[in-house]
Amino acid sequence: MLANIGVREHMTANPLVFSPELDVFEAIRQLIDHKITGAPVVDAKGKLVGVFSELDCMKLAVEASYHEGMPGKVGDNMTTDFKAVGGDTSILEAAEIFAKSPLRNLPVVDGSHVVGILSRVDVLKAVIKIW
Repeated sequence: MLANIGVREHMTANPLVFSPELDVFEAIRQLIDHKITGAPVVDAKGKLVGVFSELDCMKLAVEASYHEGMPGKVGDNMTTDFKAVGGDTSILEAAEIFAKSPLRNLPVVDGSHVVGILSRVDVLKAVIKIW
């Protein structure tokens, strides 16, 4: 059943996105204010170039403790080795990605442009709907 359900049906459309030039402290504030664990990073043309997550923030906090300063921009501290899925990707495929990795959310793209974000909780909501 999960193989027949598309990610598009359960994603959050038009998610919060960050610019690579955004200050790290502002990005952390926005993650906290929106109560989310990460956000896609897009360039000036809207192309997905990375992801900035709470894991990146933890790495920065540790680094800042040793070097007495927080690095400045999201683009210098984002994860560039990330996974993204298309809107037609099945919830089953997304669940398999989540099951095999520490990722908590996946950008949903149309080509290289972000159209949504899918979280682990979104996948669980899909599971509950069919069972």
